Amino acid sequence: MAPSEKLPEKPRRNSGSASRRSFVKALGAAGALTMLPRRGFAKDAAADYAGAAIGWKQFSGQTITLAGAIHPWTNAITPLLPEFTELTGINVVPDFRLETTYLGALPIQLNRRDSTPDVFMYTTYGQGISGGWLEPLNAYYADKSLTDLGWYDEGDLLKTARAFPLWRDGERYAMPITSEAVTLFINGDALAAKNLSIPRTFEELLVTANAIKTDEMSGIAMRAQAGGNSSVPAMSFVFSYGADMVKDNRAAFASPEAIAAIEMYGRLLSQAGPGGISGYEWYHVLDDFLQRRTAIAIDSSNFATDISNPARSHVAGKAVFAAFPHVAGRTSVPFMSHWQACINSRSRNKRAAFLFLLWATSKPTSMLTAAAGLATTRVSAWSSDGFKKAFGALAAEAALTNLQNADVDRAKAILFHPHSRPILDAFMIGVNEVVSGAKPAKIAMTNAAEKANAAIRG
Repeated sequence: MAPSEKLPEKPRRNSGSASRRSFVKALGAAGALTMLPRRGFAKDAAADYAGAAIGWKQFSGQTITLAGAIHPWTNAITPLLPEFTELTGINVVPDFRLETTYLGALPIQLNRRDSTPDVFMYTTYGQGISGGWLEPLNAYYADKSLTDLGWYDEGDLLKTARAFPLWRDGERYAMPITSEAVTLFINGDALAAKNLSIPRTFEELLVTANAIKTDEMSGIAMRAQAGGNSSVPAMSFVFSYGADMVKDNRAAFASPEAIAAIEMYGRLLSQAGPGGISGYEWYHVLDDFLQRRTAIAIDSSNFATDISNPARSHVAGKAVFAAFPHVAGRTSVPFMSHWQACINSRSRNKRAAFLFLLWATSKPTSMLTAAAGLATTRVSAWSSDGFKKAFGALAAEAALTNLQNADVDRAKAILFHPHSRPILDAFMIGVNEVVSGAKPAKIAMTNAAEKANAAIRG
């Protein structure tokens, strides 16, 4: 999904910020089966791994290649790789690239049937399964020489993380490694200067964005680049207007609801967006918000780690983290996703690769990455003091609210489609045309859906 890597002092209750009690309640609604007691995790981590009925050293001496995007997960896991090698004797060679570069190169590499990378971050799940690129994992989970399910504790995973990797036949081809949902970010000082409330509907958002903009600060920034990687915020508009990206194996974003959604997207960015918005990717949006060049941003909840970091952010401590807007009379449906990690079906080190994934997504490792601000898939990590300090308690609450409001099935329908990449590319070409004023929404989205459906038909 995205990258990234307070409310001023009296936050509104419905902004996505709240008390410890409501935070715990949100965790439960997001799928917690149990709440774990709080503890100091750093000193207990080694003991936690030793407590697993797993032969950690059984593949000692093997080397695996780990490929991924430069992203909060890779930032958080990289410092821990020497600990994995010490625990297992398995060497890990990282290969991390800029997200757009990585996502463009990986399918080419996998389609060549290369044996590396052994493990890789992945999003276009359906393409990988239909292409035979992804190793099925159910047999590895069932192998007692590899997996201690009691120790791993899948009940500690968020509900969306438990449901997300399941293919239609119940097979799993990936392990979720992050949790993110599209979230609304607002510069609290800019909002207070105009004595404005947090916008809840899209119409309120349009009014606020126009009211809050200045000569130095745009009213709002969102992705608008003409490529599928920029589709995340725009899909949230489509879902929240009651439409689908894919339905009955057809691109569905030429519906009246989707056209209305993208028309609003275009109005927001053309009226209140920054110059050059048609070329914006997530990193442009994030940088503008951090540098106070935009008052409002809509993108991945993972932005929060950078926003809350005073070493990087000029709005640290001043940002509002809020629920994604909704259409009047409807419920908000932000796009959600879990970046996933998969094993190359051609890898020569599959069992060592699975052991790495098990370690990387385990409770003790998740507690460590959460302390670096990573939004993991673990309830225990989300509720930890380390995570709330790094990510921000108010940001975590907003992210959980948006995860609760998201529709996993609608997100999976597009992400798991075997032609997801050309569908998303066609969609964002249409969105870009609307944002730039080249075409009205009805024409742009009708043309985009026709292109996407031609790709589906082959």
